[in-house]
Amino acid sequence: MKNPMDRQLEKRLSERAVAIGREGETAACGELLDFLASSSANVRRLAASALGKLAWLGVDQAAAVAALMPVVRQDPHPQTRQYAIRALKAYGAAAQGCLHDLRDLAQNPVEKDYLRRDAETAITFIEETIKIAAAAAVHHCQRCHAPVTADEYARSQQAFQRIFCDRCFDETFLARRNFETQVELNKTIEARDGTVVQSTGERRIADWLTAHGLAYRYDAKFRLIAEFQIRPDFYMPELDVYIEYWGIDTPQYKMSMYKKQMLYQQEGKRLISVYPRDLPRLDELLSAKLRLQGFAP
Repeated sequence: MKNPMDRQLEKRLSERAVAIGREGETAACGELLDFLASSSANVRRLAASALGKLAWLGVDQAAAVAALMPVVRQDPHPQTRQYAIRALKAYGAAAQGCLHDLRDLAQNPVEKDYLRRDAETAITFIEETIKIAAAAAVHHCQRCHAPVTADEYARSQQAFQRIFCDRCFDETFLARRNFETQVELNKTIEARDGTVVQSTGERRIADWLTAHGLAYRYDAKFRLIAEFQIRPDFYMPELDVYIEYWGIDTPQYKMSMYKKQMLYQQEGKRLISVYPRDLPRLDELLSAKLRLQGFAP
């Protein structure tokens, strides 16, 4: 379905949704609830993602859960539904009333596999936080072994898929943020569409995608592969295809590359690998690879 929203407005609302989630603007929760009714699937998806990030920062959890569940049930865009499911998971025990619908989704054979899988994960997570809240289960921080509360469990699992008390969570979060900052500092090369990338090879790929009208997300974080969080160089949501540019030739980098390629393969993800030697024939390579995925450049 064609999006009737003006491109500039869509970009502005998308950027606003991302900023609210990134900065933890709990006072702007109402904006995100409005964004869930947007005509743009991308705006709705990013609003759902941001609501998940605000889950444990003091927002009105009941209002957020009530707004997310209709998106899970009936949004026409599968990825928007997926992000809404993940956001509901972040609300833990507060999403208890959604368990029936999530179970129906998880058991529905006509649903996409990744939606059913994420629904099952959300169910398990929500049920576990309910048990903890009822003092039926006790978990301990994996770093200091102190008992954790239901909120600590939900917060750390949502952010890291690990169990941390608040103190260890903050220390881990700080270390992760320092890493993220270093990654951002390495982005110094601007592509034609304004995306700032880390290498000339990535710029060549970004420019090729833009020239062929392919929407992409650069260096976005995903939790799509097993329990691991990944940051693919490029992800094309319309084709559900990933592109990685393997531009460094060191033993440590190659070990990381092989591990990441194995994860993509194990999870059945569609990956296109590009190496420095491929740049002289980039148009030929990407055209041929994407043609196999149903795109005719």
